Amino acid sequence: MLERLFKLKEHGTTISQEMIGGLTTFMTMAYIIFVQPAVLEAAGMDFGAVMVATCVSSAVAIFLMAFLANYPIALAPAMGHNFFFVYTVCLAMGIPWQTALGANFISGAIFIILSFFGFREALVNSIPNSLKQAIAVGIGLFIALIGFQWAGIVTYTPGTIVGLGNLHSTPVLLAIIGLVLITILYTLKVRGAIVLGIIITALIGIPLGIVKYYGVVSIPPSVAPTFFKLDVGAALTLSLLPTIFILFFLDLFDTVGTLIGVSEQAGFVKDGKLPKARQALLSDAIGTVTGTLMGTSTVTSYIESSTGVASGSRTGLSNITTGILFLVALLFYPLVKMIGGGFAIETGVLYPVTAPALIIVGTLMMSGVAKIDWRDFTEAIPAFLTIVIMPYAYSITEGIAVGFIFYTLLKLVTGNIRDVHPILIVFSILFVLRYIFLMG
Repeated sequence: MLERLFKLKEHGTTISQEMIGGLTTFMTMAYIIFVQPAVLEAAGMDFGAVMVATCVSSAVAIFLMAFLANYPIALAPAMGHNFFFVYTVCLAMGIPWQTALGANFISGAIFIILSFFGFREALVNSIPNSLKQAIAVGIGLFIALIGFQWAGIVTYTPGTIVGLGNLHSTPVLLAIIGLVLITILYTLKVRGAIVLGIIITALIGIPLGIVKYYGVVSIPPSVAPTFFKLDVGAALTLSLLPTIFILFFLDLFDTVGTLIGVSEQAGFVKDGKLPKARQALLSDAIGTVTGTLMGTSTVTSYIESSTGVASGSRTGLSNITTGILFLVALLFYPLVKMIGGGFAIETGVLYPVTAPALIIVGTLMMSGVAKIDWRDFTEAIPAFLTIVIMPYAYSITEGIAVGFIFYTLLKLVTGNIRDVHPILIVFSILFVLRYIFLMG
């Protein structure tokens, strides 16, 4: 039956090889189980419910990718998207998380509809490569900044806005130890380096009194606090249109980029085209909609799947292993709570165990800088502004908006407006109007 479903011989693989690949992929992306609840909790969402929503929606999307596309590409709530959801939409814009989930649902529904047509190519092509790369890099810096804040390494300082925190503080020292551990493990190419680093850091934190031991195994927490709590009606407003668009195209670009990258590595791309791309995109879109119904942010394809491919994954059978492990993780809620929980100090709450992972993830998102043409100022300046505005303004939206506006403006004044896709022009105008009327 497995041979008929996944065509193992045709892909030159075996059951054991696929299981090893699936386990490898899970180990490299399992950090999201600890990080996602901690991030969304900042928006007022229930930690345990988000953990369940994360595991279940990931498993659903992973299984869909296995059966619809037969690709060893795993999915889970996306890093970067979760920070946009919490820090930009909920905290900066003051949007309730229920409404934000509604906006996320709409973007996922649009993705499902467009997965059946050819519109996605036009949308992808409307954003120039320099801005695509800049958006990823800017989100990486934004994630890293929050990681440094969660670690207590960087803190608010009167007069200079930010500065070094108290490096003699025990939780800050624990975060630094975690950062050193993960850095060493990742540099040595240890499988599951981020997860191993998080677990070891948590164990070190127990005798220090920073990490509280709650046990290891228990009945999964209730998903009721977030299950079907999304408010789609409240999200259907003109003011949230840019937010829905950004949620949509972030998911689209992440998915397309990951699919191409992992598929090239696995040898799936034929004559420049990816077979079953439509099924793969549909799996991603359904995963996002499932996630919003259960109570978590955008679900998308994970580049960490490349580690599974490097270990031998070639079919969707690998995903079956990864998906099952996400469901098994539901039984380890006490462990997740212990690792993902915060430590209260006088100035706020620190997350010394998970913070180092955010810093490393930010590092991994820097590679796009090399793909920007810094010699062409009409490309370089919008890209630079996109990158720096995100962490400086503490908003992914503002970085994208400024990048769009300056790209269109510079192409216009240099007589190269024809190089700008009409979709980009339209959204540049919308962003300008947003600054004039909505933020005045």
